[in-house]
Amino acid sequence: MDSDAQIDIRGRLRSHAARQLVIARLNAPEDWQGELVSTLRAQRAVPSPWARGSDTRLFLESFAIFFVATMMFLL
Repeated sequence: MDSDAQIDIRGRLRSHAARQLVIARLNAPEDWQGELVSTLRAQRAVPSPWARGSDTRLFLESFAIFFVATMMFLL
């Protein structure tokens, strides 16, 4: 393979990274720090024990199914 025919991958990667950075800056909200803080607060909020997918709700639903199945078996 001729060395002149090789692709300059480093240059292509640098230009791609520069384009991605410009796109990210254009898509970022004006108050990106406030947006980040509010998103983090929302994610860190303690969910209700009755919220869908919580461990307490899963335990109670499983226990209810087990209890009903046991009662059906005993009757």
